[in-house]
Amino acid sequence: MTPRPTVLCLSGHDPGGGAGVQADIETAAALGGHAACLITAHTVQDTRDVRRVVAADLSLLREQADVLLADIEVGGIKVGLLGAPGQTAFIAELAGRLPRPLVLDPVLRAGGGAELATGALVEAIRRDLLPHVEVLTPNAAEARRLAGTDDLAACGAALLAAGARNVLITGGDEPGEAVVNRWFRRDGAPRAFSWPRLPGPFHGAGCTLATAIATLLAHGRPVAEALVDAQAWVHGALERALAPGRGRPIPGRDPGRAP
Repeated sequence: MTPRPTVLCLSGHDPGGGAGVQADIETAAALGGHAACLITAHTVQDTRDVRRVVAADLSLLREQADVLLADIEVGGIKVGLLGAPGQTAFIAELAGRLPRPLVLDPVLRAGGGAELATGALVEAIRRDLLPHVEVLTPNAAEARRLAGTDDLAACGAALLAAGARNVLITGGDEPGEAVVNRWFRRDGAPRAFSWPRLPGPFHGAGCTLATAIATLLAHGRPVAEALVDAQAWVHGALERALAPGRGRPIPGRDPGRAP
């Protein structure tokens, strides 16, 4: 049997399949990995916006994790939408048990505009999760909210100081002809990646990028290589985007196109 590294994905469920655990499963599979998923929240949403988020029961998540991790070896962790502040301490415990790279996509607001995180959840993410994060992948608005400042360079520095080892601030939500993603790191100078802006906006791009990075890290790729290859693969997925609904298109996460 061909070995595939398992990525433990803690994400919400998007019934339309554009984001959340379905994005995790499709992305990990396309990049030669396997996604084991703990659903942190159920949502009422479509390709246009999120209407409601219902947090998963914390005792159920704990039981699922205990049984799962007794059976499956995990090579990486990806965290997406969280349903409640109490989930952050649970995930921090998991991260402490699993010496594996953790990629956090802090889903604080839906692409359609719905707020998905209270102030208490934002504070819990900063306090409990950032010290365990190998790569943090906020968009510009999320970085500003997490860091409490408008300047993106200051955001990167603040989030590194809060514990994250690498911060990739994506620029899809910023104006400009190009999408500029900024990588801030503890052991080197900041680096910018520029990508041609595609017709958008998209639904599920952030989930796809975070899981792509986590999967490549689970394969043993260095962080720099994982960031470059994951961005290139996601850009291709956006070029192949499909429109299953009446809202935003979703990435075309086709298998067999791994970097």
